Amino acid sequence: MLTLAGSIHLPEAPPSLANLLAWQPQPIPVLPALGFGLALWYCLGVRRMRRSGREWPWWRTACFLTGCALLITVMGLAVEGYGYKLFSVWMFQHLTLSMTIPPLLVLGAPGVLLLRSTPHHGVGRIVLGAALIGLRSRLARIVLHPACTIPLFLFSYYGLYLTSVLDLVGSSVAGHLGLELFFLLSGVLFIIPVLSIGPLPVRQTNLGRFFDVFVEMPLHVFIGIIVMMSTAPIVRRFTDPPSGWGVDILGDQWLAGALAWSYGEPVSLIVVIVFAIRWRRDEQESNARIESRPDGDAELRAYNAYLASLHRP
Repeated sequence: MLTLAGSIHLPEAPPSLANLLAWQPQPIPVLPALGFGLALWYCLGVRRMRRSGREWPWWRTACFLTGCALLITVMGLAVEGYGYKLFSVWMFQHLTLSMTIPPLLVLGAPGVLLLRSTPHHGVGRIVLGAALIGLRSRLARIVLHPACTIPLFLFSYYGLYLTSVLDLVGSSVAGHLGLELFFLLSGVLFIIPVLSIGPLPVRQTNLGRFFDVFVEMPLHVFIGIIVMMSTAPIVRRFTDPPSGWGVDILGDQWLAGALAWSYGEPVSLIVVIVFAIRWRRDEQESNARIESRPDGDAELRAYNAYLASLHRP
C-alpha cells in the first residue's frame, strides 16, 4: 500500500475484482462513517417504533440499510483508493452515489421515521422543532424545486467532466471527499420530490414528477457517449496512474463512459416502475374518496351528462 502525503492510501496491486473488494478504508473515512451512523440511527428509530407498539414496514428498513451498506462498501473498500487514479472506478463511485444509493435511502422514508420515532419531550422536542423549521423554510423550498434539483444533478456530470472543475477541485483530498458528498447530496435532492412519502414544503403533481424523471434519464446517457467517443483524456487527474497497475488510460476512459451510458438505465427504469405503481395507487385512492362522498355519484352523473352534451348537434 502506498501513502500519498500521509492522507491517501493507493493500493499497490493492479486493479482486479478481488483487489477492488479488499477492505482498505482511507485515513479519513467520511462517507463510510456516515453510512454507519445513518444505519445505527435508523435501527434505533425502528426499535423505538416497535417498542411503542407501532409497526414499520420491513421493506423500508431493508431499502435504507441496503443504501447504507452500499455507501460503506463503495467508499470503505479499496475501490476508494483506486478511485483516486482510475476514471472508470471514479465513475462507478459517482453513479452509485448519485443514482443507486439515494433512491434506496428515500424509499426507507427516514423523514417519516424521524417524526414518528423521536420523543416529543426533552432533546427530542428540540430535534423535532428543528426538523419542522427546516422543512418549512424558504431554503427547503428552493433546494427541492425542480429548477434547482435538475440543474444541480446535471452539473455533477456535464459541469465536472466537460470543464476543468474536476481537475481543480478533485486534486486535493478535501476536494475529492467534497465531490463525493456533493454527488450523494445532489442525488438525494433530485429523488426526494419523486419518491418521498413524507411531508415536503412543496409537493409536485405526479405529472410534474414524471417529467423530472423523463428529463434526467437520457441526459446521463449522453455524457457517457461523449466520454466514450473522446480520443484524448478529458480529465487530467486520471492520466498518471501508478505504472505497476498497467492501465491503458484511453481504454479506462472508454470504460468510464460505458459505465455512464449503461449503469444508470436499469436504476432509472426501476425508479420509473416504482413511481408508476405509486401514481396508479394515488389515482385509485383519489377515485375511492370521490365515490365515498355523498355527492360523488351526483358529480359523476353531471360529468357524464356534460360529455354526452358535447356530441349533441
